[in-house]
Amino acid sequence: MAIVILRNDEKTGLWKAALKKHRPDIPVYGPGDAFDPGEVKMAAVWKHPPGSLSAFPNLLGIHGLGAGVDFIMEDETISPEIPVMRVVDPYLASDMAEFVLAEIAGILKRLQRYKYNEASALWQPEAYKRFSEVTVGIMGLGELGLVVAASLRSIGMSVVGWTRNSTPEVAFPVYSGISGRTDFLKQAEVLVCLLPLTPQTRGILNTEVFRNLPFGASLINVARGPLLVDDDLLHALDQGLLSEACLDVFHNEPLPGEHPFWKHPSVHITPHIASVSHPDSVAPQILSNYNKLLTGDTPANLVSRKAGY
Repeated sequence: MAIVILRNDEKTGLWKAALKKHRPDIPVYGPGDAFDPGEVKMAAVWKHPPGSLSAFPNLLGIHGLGAGVDFIMEDETISPEIPVMRVVDPYLASDMAEFVLAEIAGILKRLQRYKYNEASALWQPEAYKRFSEVTVGIMGLGELGLVVAASLRSIGMSVVGWTRNSTPEVAFPVYSGISGRTDFLKQAEVLVCLLPLTPQTRGILNTEVFRNLPFGASLINVARGPLLVDDDLLHALDQGLLSEACLDVFHNEPLPGEHPFWKHPSVHITPHIASVSHPDSVAPQILSNYNKLLTGDTPANLVSRKAGY
């Protein structure tokens, strides 16, 4: 009985070490190791090659190594009978809240604009806004969205929220569904997207949404790249519908060097670092779910295969 880790980056060793630190008795393998695929009962994955999980005939469950699991849902070779679990990490949520706050501060205090002007030795003071003078709209009020909202409200920012279906009980206005989206967007001077990527949300950040925002609003996308229609964003920026966009996620990562986002003065790029799962803090919940799979108990943080998150 064993766990296999499949990632699309160089962090496999870090995850193997974290799992072995907590449970040295459990074999943990990576793609370069020699092992019997029949041993593997759990796969812990991050953007694994589609179809690669078919190599493990005795797989009991798949554990995502981050909050998002869209890449698992998109792998059509995975049996719908295999349970999928996601990470719920308090550090992931607090890191996200800090990152969003930093991006909003940069927008309101014009920091990115000054950095752009710096390259041209341009001295051009601009008016700024205080935190208390803007309303932030958060699309998606899951684990991350709720923590981000609480963090922003704690420093005096006005917050409104939007969800596709549910309406959580919170102390700020929340709109739900297509019928409530326009009223939500009209208030969002800074729009923060934290929606999961599903067939229903793909491309949701589009011209229709941008036109319903206050003129000159700003966008922060820290969720998934395919939520955004890239050409619609570029058009909205060039037309002045939006003043700037802070993007941490993209359709293709790394973002190709020829992509127009790189050279657009109103697009601010970070390399998918808004919040990153910490192996040491996440390993215990992965191992707990591994034990539950072996004993037939219900794992924690199960993903709804129907909803996609």
